[in-house]
Amino acid sequence: MATIVGIGMTDLMRASGRTELDLALEAVRAALADAGLEPAAVDGLLSYHLNDSAQVQFVAEGLGLTRLAWHNEIYGGGSQSASILGDAAHIVDDGLAETVVVYRALNGRSGHRLGQTSLRVGENAEAQFTLPYGMRGPVHLFALVAQRYLHETGATAEDLAGVVIQSRANAARNPRASMGKPMTLDDYLASPMVATPLRRADCCQENDGAAAVVVTTDARAERLGAAPVRIRAAVRAGGPGSSNLARAEDGTRMFSHYVAPDIYRRAGIGPSDVDVALLYDAYSFLVLSQLEDFGLCERGTAGALVRAGGTAPAGDVPVNPHGGLLSEGSLHGFNNVLEAVRQLRGDAGVNQVPNAEVALCAGFGGSYGGAAVLTRG
Repeated sequence: MATIVGIGMTDLMRASGRTELDLALEAVRAALADAGLEPAAVDGLLSYHLNDSAQVQFVAEGLGLTRLAWHNEIYGGGSQSASILGDAAHIVDDGLAETVVVYRALNGRSGHRLGQTSLRVGENAEAQFTLPYGMRGPVHLFALVAQRYLHETGATAEDLAGVVIQSRANAARNPRASMGKPMTLDDYLASPMVATPLRRADCCQENDGAAAVVVTTDARAERLGAAPVRIRAAVRAGGPGSSNLARAEDGTRMFSHYVAPDIYRRAGIGPSDVDVALLYDAYSFLVLSQLEDFGLCERGTAGALVRAGGTAPAGDVPVNPHGGLLSEGSLHGFNNVLEAVRQLRGDAGVNQVPNAEVALCAGFGGSYGGAAVLTRG
């Protein structure tokens, strides 16, 4: 079974002043150092991007690699953040490469920002028809989904606030976090509305930075003496509609509705086996919907679970102990994968989930997305 033996991440910044290649190389070198490997040990490279990252061949060149057995670049954002681990595992398990580095690098704040929309032809040409109606980016699209979710489940603004408040509380103990100040309900309600029902506090951070993981064989991991974190299963799937609500059967059915049955079946576990959940929290309501879709609580009860402290690091269903995309920062979800590894290795610091052995990671992209199950030992 493919094993993660190293992780590395740059600082999360608002204005890095650096190229994506420079950021990628820093994260990859940090991950290799964490694994106790030299760059020459790498024979596979993977990344995902939205035309906003460092290309694999330039990262290989920057590492001084003269030959790769396998490499690939996958087009996509958060929907790839967990499932790309499955690609790495297949490559290692099938013997196509022995040691694969997966990285995500972007200047997500100082470079191209996802909320920026322009009229164009070709890719995203449909924006010219939705832009006049105020659909200026993902937040406006998913605000419609959030509004419908609240309507159908009876969730309230206080439930959304509970997600953000818990996220900030976790981040307050995380030195890497972009938003390390605790938040009260009054603070949340004072946050400016962006698109009803989503306030600014309900939206994830936009950061410059990079993160990387090293995936290798059990045999090499044993030689390294690494604390093994194994990729038990990964799924990339979805239903009709993608991120286009006009084509969806049900606008409230996010990727987790389609992915959950497959990831549990492939991993051979159930919701009760999950010790820590790294959920893609691009918007606060997604935490509530994923908790329910992944069977971590009953439909319509996620808000109460969060407000009661059930998703805190010491709660019944710990979620994003590092603060997640809402508060630690956003590297298109890949920083959540690194937190899963820390939790399973037992070196997550003050927000360590006790006896964490199974981690569920999820990646969002409308009704398309992915998930991975990582296990300790």
